[in-house]
Amino acid sequence: MLEDKLEVQSEDQQVKLALIGTHGVGKTTLAFETCSLLKKAGYNVELVTEIARQSHFPVNAETTFDAQLWILHAQIAAELDAARRAPHVICDRAVLDNYCYLVNKFGRQPQLEPWLTWWMETYSILIGVPAFAEGITPDGFRSEDRVFQLRIETILNELLNTDPFQQIRPRVKWLDPRERQVWGERIFAAALPHLDGAQAAQKSSAS
Repeated sequence: MLEDKLEVQSEDQQVKLALIGTHGVGKTTLAFETCSLLKKAGYNVELVTEIARQSHFPVNAETTFDAQLWILHAQIAAELDAARRAPHVICDRAVLDNYCYLVNKFGRQPQLEPWLTWWMETYSILIGVPAFAEGITPDGFRSEDRVFQLRIETILNELLNTDPFQQIRPRVKWLDPRERQVWGERIFAAALPHLDGAQAAQKSSAS
């Protein structure tokens, strides 16, 4: 069933960009900014925002195994739904981000990792957003515990350095902390070659 959905997604959606990184680093704000810049440039894009905010299960450090499974499945469902509405999708996180919170509380789950690695291949572009040296911007939802924030960032990097996720690491473009003021423009510039390539391929196949 999921394989069928993945096939449909690859046919209908040219480009899917996901921001990855720990919480409290501005991924959602950057996703909105990127979406706005792309729409102003004439691209038809859809935004997928943080699924955990819709969860009725516990989140942050108090999360449960059921909560993380729900978030992982809901994230994929939201991406599929967004791809149905627009040819290009911007996600303010990837499934790997959500998996980090599960690993933090319950350890790695080998039975889930091939499935997650497989889904990570559906992202055309992965942009890594580093944690701020100044700490977390309060938003009333995510934990403001700096130690917890950095622990999730450490887990993400550990996963990207080990199998089966190691193959993903070369595809991640990390933003430079010294360029925070222009991160949106940097993401926009990274997306353009993929978007233009997809449009060129679509025109070629139609002719």
